[in-house]
Amino acid sequence: MSWFESLVLGLVQGLTEFLPVSSSAHLRLTAAFSGWKDPGAAFTAITQIGTEAAVLIYFRKDIGRIISAWCRSLFDKAMRSDHDAQMGWLVIVGSIPIGVLGLTLKDQIEGPFRDLRVTATMLIVVGIVIGIADRLADRDEKGGRHRAPKQRKALEDLGVKDGLIYGFCQACALVPGVSRSGATISGGLFMGYKREAAARYSFLLAMPAVLASGLFETKDALESDHVLWGPTLFATAIAFASGYAVIAWFMKFISTKSFMPFVYYRVALGIVVIGLVATGVLSPHAAESAG
Repeated sequence: MSWFESLVLGLVQGLTEFLPVSSSAHLRLTAAFSGWKDPGAAFTAITQIGTEAAVLIYFRKDIGRIISAWCRSLFDKAMRSDHDAQMGWLVIVGSIPIGVLGLTLKDQIEGPFRDLRVTATMLIVVGIVIGIADRLADRDEKGGRHRAPKQRKALEDLGVKDGLIYGFCQACALVPGVSRSGATISGGLFMGYKREAAARYSFLLAMPAVLASGLFETKDALESDHVLWGPTLFATAIAFASGYAVIAWFMKFISTKSFMPFVYYRVALGIVVIGLVATGVLSPHAAESAG
């Protein structure tokens, strides 16, 4: 992997991680369109540490408050009813599905799931799902001619059942093309949560899974000679800087805007990729992963 490739891929990771368009799909497609080797699942997981560092900084007050309340609740029964303490447990509970499935499906994640036909299909299918969830939320928020606006749920209404459902939605993002934020936010919208509440929990929920995955892949990478650490760390730094800018913009966007532009983009991109694969312009299978 060249330094230029790492710059481009780091930007792609940072710009797409928090948008409901699938960063893993865009890394895979950027490499395919450019004629580069597939950066691989390890590169994706390590560079995601950069974008999650942006989440840690952006939500630092929320995270500090949640960790403090959760730790105190371990020894103080009165604290266990505190919303922040409960949120700490809900993040743990919601992280279980992706942890279990990530370890169980590791070989598939690094192999068959990276087929461009799978990626393109997921872009289209999940795009349609996001669109339906967005329309349901919009209908509740605006009401209708014979229907009053419906009050949607806030994070304070989140319980263990919903936390697990969020977790299974997040686990779907193990397949490139799904989108972690797209799957979890649309899952939250289907369960009746406000857009901003769904997005906030989505980002909080991603941290344990992404950091654990990145550290796991880093450990494996340290034991092998297949990773060029200079370009990979450079891409991670670029992903952090661009990711922070995107998350700040996206949190403002999500509170008032529709997801439909992302839906149209996903479906169009998926159709283009299927067409290019069908005509032989792109190979569905990843080239040998870049080191």
